[in-house]
Amino acid sequence: MTDIRHLFERELDAIAHDAAFAEMEIVAQHARARGSVTALSVTIDRPGGVDVALCERVAARLNARLEESTERYSLEVESAGLERPLVRPADYARFAGKPVRVVTSLSVNGAKTHRGTLAGLRGETVVLATRTGELHLPLATVKSAHLEYDPRADLQRDKRERKNNNGRTGN
Repeated sequence: MTDIRHLFERELDAIAHDAAFAEMEIVAQHARARGSVTALSVTIDRPGGVDVALCERVAARLNARLEESTERYSLEVESAGLERPLVRPADYARFAGKPVRVVTSLSVNGAKTHRGTLAGLRGETVVLATRTGELHLPLATVKSAHLEYDPRADLQRDKRERKNNNGRTGN
């Protein structure tokens, strides 16, 4: 492992245990050689979402540590976003009830891409609620899994809220 990668991983571990970043989660991290530069990236999340200020704080903390190295690097700190990847088994429990898209390495029920509402993880099986019933996907076959954002659901919720608020009278 190169010096810069080692510093990067050590500082990410320190950030993960720092009370100043208590609600933040490191979703993914990568270090790749790109020519003479090491490209470092980290994806973060927190309840309520990630803003630019949090990304800047994480980047500043990492840069302060990485500047100890003489190796050239680039750093990218990004939010997990609305279609957050599910990367750990605990993610499947945490996001139960949310719409997801799961891609498997093997065909299950004639398909490799599956959409539904996440019902959680049972043992080593991801369970999706679909229009045709429960779909069981072995965790070992999951190539990628992401929350699936539907802007229509937000628009419908906003419309209901406006309708409910317009029907109320202020006292």
